[in-house]
Formats: sequence, C-alpha cells, structure tokens
Amino acid sequence: MAIFAAFVTLLLLTVTRDRCFNLLLQKNREDWLLDMSGLLVQGVVIPALQLLLVYQLYQWLLPAWKGGLELPLGLGFLLSFVFVDYLYYWNHRLLHHRFWPWHQVHHTVTQMDVLGTSRNTLWSSFFILYLWIHPLFLFLLQHPAGYVLGVTLTAILDLWRHSAIAPDPQSLIYCWLSPWLVLPQDHAWHHAQPQGCNYGANLKLWDQLHGTYYECDRAPEALGIETNLTLSQKLFWPF
Repeated sequence: MAIFAAFVTLLLLTVTRDRCFNLLLQKNREDWLLDMSGLLVQGVVIPALQLLLVYQLYQWLLPAWKGGLELPLGLGFLLSFVFVDYLYYWNHRLLHHRFWPWHQVHHTVTQMDVLGTSRNTLWSSFFILYLWIHPLFLFLLQHPAGYVLGVTLTAILDLWRHSAIAPDPQSLIYCWLSPWLVLPQDHAWHHAQPQGCNYGANLKLWDQLHGTYYECDRAPEALGIETNLTLSQKLFWPF
C-alpha cells in the first residue's frame, strides 16, 4: 500500500508540473505500452511469483529452515536495505556488461519519469535478484517485519529515483540525503551514461567503493540509448 501511495504521489507531482506533464505528452504509443507493461509485470506479476512460486519452492526445498533466522527489527531492515542493496549493485553491473541485451530496453527511456521505472523486456525481472532473494529471506526470517520495511523503502526509492521529482541542489533535503543516498540526479546520469556509472539503488557507498560513482548536481542534457529493436523485440526478445 505504501509503495502504491508513493507511486500515485509521484505521478500527481509529475502531472502538476507543466514541464514534466509536457514531457509525458511527448511519449509515443510504444513508450506508453512498454511502460505500462513493465509496471504491470513489476507491480503485479513479480510479487505474485514471489509469493506463489518462489516462496513455495523454498518451502519445498528447505522445510527445516523456515523461520530459522532470528534477527531484531533493525538488523532485518539493514539486511534488506544494505546487504541486499550491495548484492543488487553487482547484479546491476552484470546486467550492464555480460547481460546487457537483457537490460537494454530499460535504457530506452529518454526522460526521467516514474512511469518508466519498470520498463524492461517482459522476462528481464527473472534476472534481477529481488525475485529470488526476497522470498528467501522472508522464508528464513522468524520475524520479517524489519526486512519488509527495507524492501518497501527500497521500492519507494526506486520509484523516486526514476522520477523527474528531483530535490533542488540548494535545498536542505538535498544536503541531508545527497552524501549517502542515490538521488534522481544521480540515477539520471546512470541513464545518460549506461555503460559507466551509478549502478547503486539505495546507497552511493557501493559506487564510491568500486570507482563507478559519478557526481553532478544538475541533470544531464539527454538520456537513453538508440536501438533498432522493434516493439515485439523490446517486449519479448531484445536481440
């Protein structure tokens, strides 16, 4: 519910800003189809698979391990928000190198807007670790509330990171968050330089540690890659 509320809030903020709304109007029918199908997969299909298939798979494979990991609320949160975030950093880097064709459709967005957050080939989510690791920890943890809180915050930040609602570099919120959190400005540069920088999701630390961090408080002039893929290739087979 919190994730949906964040999505609606970011969407409302987008349509009430003239420049952002005009950019939405410039999206063509193919962009809308890719974005809506991506949101449907990420928002409905993947959670259903996590609950009805992957979680049940762990229950079948590892029945004695259910609830065997006991962590306090705070550590459960850090497990999700920090540890899984680090794993995602490497997952994301892999998608940008060895498995780039499977991820390239996400980088066809030419503007930052919340609707493009989940644009991808329909089955690309199978290669993003969230599908597999969240059900695993929910299965292992005796009290998963902290972990769920971390997952929820990560999903909200993912929506914000892809939106056009970036904090003013002179604002207090930018000063507070910019030293450690990946902001929309940071992720916009990731979409402007898809083979080079800012792979992190929540924390900047991973990019800073591994030399892939690019810092700039202004937005890039252009985003996205050019591709000759047809719509059906983008949706089903991006090769």
